[in-house]
Amino acid sequence: MRKTAVLTGVLFLGTALSGVPLISQAAGAHKLQQNEPKSRSNLIREVRHQLVLLPYYSVFDNLAFKVEGDTVILEGQVVRPTLKSDAEGVVKNIEGIGRVQNNIEVLPASPMDDQIRRAVYRTIFSEPGLSRYAESAVPSIHIIVKNGHVTLVGVVDSEGDKNLVNIRTNGVPNVFSVKNELVVTPSK
Repeated sequence: MRKTAVLTGVLFLGTALSGVPLISQAAGAHKLQQNEPKSRSNLIREVRHQLVLLPYYSVFDNLAFKVEGDTVILEGQVVRPTLKSDAEGVVKNIEGIGRVQNNIEVLPASPMDDQIRRAVYRTIFSEPGLSRYAESAVPSIHIIVKNGHVTLVGVVDSEGDKNLVNIRTNGVPNVFSVKNELVVTPSK
């Protein structure tokens, strides 16, 4: 069950972590060739795969993307400027990508935000019911902190987990606000 949840979390990374549609259809693209949906799906899977494998991609970063034709639009927030350029670099090297538009925001360097990130991480993942979300290389809950404001993005198994994460995060000192964008995976 847990492996399925992690796999689902990774598979929905592009959509769930950004709140934007994973795939955007260009106007007039209603008539698709027979093999185009399969190649488009492979392209989306490869972009997602390459982003998840980035070495410095962590729980404190949010990478998302949209595919429009042969253009990939990168979105999200990262702590390190090198992650922004690395994400663009790996996506540019994927066969079938013509252009990459890099809209990834580099979060401002702030010792206070770094303290909040660590405190929120400890608060969420030390909770016995939530610790399972920290077990994968890239946890399914991401903590984005900008100027004391926290945004939670990712995938959880239940509405109860989503609410518990929100309650725990709101109790962290020095947090000005919490925006909970966690997505609950559909039950099977």
